[in-house]
Amino acid sequence: MLLYGASGHAKVIISCLHSNGRTVKAIFDDDPAKKVLGNTPVVGAYNPDYEHERAIIIAIGYNDVRRKVVGQVQHPFGRAVHSSALVDPSVKVGEGTVVMHGVVVQADTTVGRHVIINTSASVDHDCRLADFVHVAPGAVLCGNVQVGEGTLVGAGAVVVPNLTIGRGCKIAAGTVVICDLPDGAVVRGNPGKIIEIADEW
Repeated sequence: MLLYGASGHAKVIISCLHSNGRTVKAIFDDDPAKKVLGNTPVVGAYNPDYEHERAIIIAIGYNDVRRKVVGQVQHPFGRAVHSSALVDPSVKVGEGTVVMHGVVVQADTTVGRHVIINTSASVDHDCRLADFVHVAPGAVLCGNVQVGEGTLVGAGAVVVPNLTIGRGCKIAAGTVVICDLPDGAVVRGNPGKIIEIADEW
């Protein structure tokens, strides 16, 4: 496997891959000062000819940046699911997606491309996570929640069942979402209140 982004997030993805006996050959990063991450070499800016048949994961936590980088990459995309994650066999997981330590994903959920389901998050049955979503550590999505492209569900946030969350939303850490959210909503509090409608991400 290859990674793009020599960050703390990359360290966790490497750990996920190692848990399944997989290794990371090298990491691309735009910062020329970065030469190594742990024991993994950082080989400079992205090069489409470097190990061009080897799969890559974009190790960037910011949804909008990850989406832009994906558009530039010519390698095939891989996936990483930590061995401690409990993912029902009926779950569909898109390319480029990472599922971290201690995650639970329940039956008939669909997870899109380049999604992050972070440490100890819980995604219940029949959820739909669009591309480039980030479910942060400890967040909980109850059953039948639809999450639009590029949305961030912050650490420890809770989304009650049967809601639809729009594209490009930002749900602050610890927020409890009790109603549908439009595209671009910035939400915080318990119960969650919309404090801003952001421009298109």
